[in-house]
Amino acid sequence: MKLVKRFTAVAVAALLAFVVLSVISAFALPASAETAEPAYGIETYAAADETTTESGAASSAEAAEAQVTSSKAIAAAIAIGVAALAGAIAMGISIAKAMDGISRQPEAAGNIRSTMMLGLVFVETVVIYALIVSVLLIFVL
Repeated sequence: MKLVKRFTAVAVAALLAFVVLSVISAFALPASAETAEPAYGIETYAAADETTTESGAASSAEAAEAQVTSSKAIAAAIAIGVAALAGAIAMGISIAKAMDGISRQPEAAGNIRSTMMLGLVFVETVVIYALIVSVLLIFVL
């Protein structure tokens, strides 16, 4: 029963880390290029020439779009990197504890092994969720 509690605690910790990083990355990104701050100096060119203003506005919109795209890529990389790292650590700890339990009670090896596999599935599910959210960050948002 202790082993099941440890698996659950590790899976919950990995899920919590993933949720926290997803929330941080979601609030760190601007919603779209229209909400991004305009480049400095656009207002000063307004009285000079319309073509200069239009080209300056177009280039600032392109720069804002590039900033949003790079921010999305960085947020997705951080989210999947931390989730994968937490999942790998959780799996390592789980396997180590299961092997320790099997070495102490060889007659319970079947039960320990099946519980370990169930815990590993839960941990891997959290990492797959992180991958899905990262892909959504890049392509949908």
